[in-house]
Amino acid sequence: MIDQRTVENLKKVLKDHNQSHLLAFWEQLDGPQKQSLLEQIQSLDFSKIDDWVVRFVRKTAPAPMPADFTPAAAYTPCPTGPDQQRRYAQARQLGRELISAGKVAAFVVAGGQGTRLGFDGPKGDFPISPVKNKTLFQIFAESIAAASKKYHTTCPWYIMTSPLNHAETNAIFRRNDYYGLDKENIFIFQQGTLPNFGLDGRILLADKANIACSPDGHGGSLKALCRSGALENMKKRGIEFISYFQVDNPLINIFDPLFTGLHALDGAEMSSKALVKTGPKEKVGNFCLVAGRVTVIEYSDLPDELAEKRNPDGSLLFQLGSIAIHIINTSFIEKLKASGFSLPLHRAVKKIPHIDEQGNHVEPAEPNGVKLETFVFDALPLASKSIILQTLRKEEFAPAKNATGTDSAETARQMMVARAADWLESAGVNIPRKDDGSPDCLIEIAPGFAVEKDDIGARLSQIPSIKPKDKLYLA
Repeated sequence: MIDQRTVENLKKVLKDHNQSHLLAFWEQLDGPQKQSLLEQIQSLDFSKIDDWVVRFVRKTAPAPMPADFTPAAAYTPCPTGPDQQRRYAQARQLGRELISAGKVAAFVVAGGQGTRLGFDGPKGDFPISPVKNKTLFQIFAESIAAASKKYHTTCPWYIMTSPLNHAETNAIFRRNDYYGLDKENIFIFQQGTLPNFGLDGRILLADKANIACSPDGHGGSLKALCRSGALENMKKRGIEFISYFQVDNPLINIFDPLFTGLHALDGAEMSSKALVKTGPKEKVGNFCLVAGRVTVIEYSDLPDELAEKRNPDGSLLFQLGSIAIHIINTSFIEKLKASGFSLPLHRAVKKIPHIDEQGNHVEPAEPNGVKLETFVFDALPLASKSIILQTLRKEEFAPAKNATGTDSAETARQMMVARAADWLESAGVNIPRKDDGSPDCLIEIAPGFAVEKDDIGARLSQIPSIKPKDKLYLA
């Protein structure tokens, strides 16, 4: 039974914050609908919402840029000179020891749908591998199983979904028997949401009984780890380092001893991998130093004159791009929790379905509202120490975001084949190639065959001669 006094008090709060319309259809709702809507409204933090409306909804000016910033430095993909060779060797050894000791966990952010890929379902269920058509989830699961075997340990897997795909993701894992992994070592949890706003600052209703909400961005992953119990689960397991990545990258090296070891050796709290950008305006964030802290400035916020500025050797001044691959300490997430997860909000003007004042469903043809989200890289400046390891695009980054064209499923498959060919060639295997240098064959290397390039040498006897147009699957 809903207490009428509670409803009257809530009406007063809503009126004070110009959100009375959220109860406009109250009398048309049944008991469970009323209870649900009441809980949704009570979960809103109106002390913050008024500020959000002023700063992010009604305000259209770009976010203020730092007054002074410089390009961030990074470790190179390969060591230069004997001192760095020794350090990289030390880091790799430490990384192997930490992984073997069960102190590193995999964490994939998998809240997105495959809409832009032309796929109806969670993006992680998208079939991507070039020969066997394995899904992204299956590739990651096999990589985790292979790393667990290689390092004689159990590498747990944490998966963050969103309200859009949480139930379906759980069903996919059950249907696939957790891809051969122990269910007890997989922790699936849901990220939080933030309300959607009309351009007038009023919170939109999805229907008469539900507030229109959207996932709170990949920055919400840090809060969700705490709220879901995932972080507590990590602590019980003795996990100290989280290998963070996004679901659309089939080339991800989840358990990288060098990256893990450099991060630990330098006493960092949150670290990143970076790529040299393909051009001044590639759509990746730019690694910068602001007041001595590693900071990512979005590609859309970096002024053109700085984006295009070059070093004397012709390379871009701001050349390091963020690819959403991080190592994050569990103790750092606890520190963020103690400070209230104070990551900045980002504004996106979108087409948001909703109901109007008469209760009619509206499917807008033009952007009509504002969605707010947080970005995980905004936690970097809060870390006491943060390192960057530059990596090679062909080795570790093939985002499958679109059906065709740049960063597509098509280009991701091409890069998977190209990397497999390079790995085999580096071990002395002859690879037939086309006139343009690309492999004249289709190759897929299962993670169980090789997690890293260096694993190929021990499997040479299992690799047949490869002829032009061959289709080869190594498992």
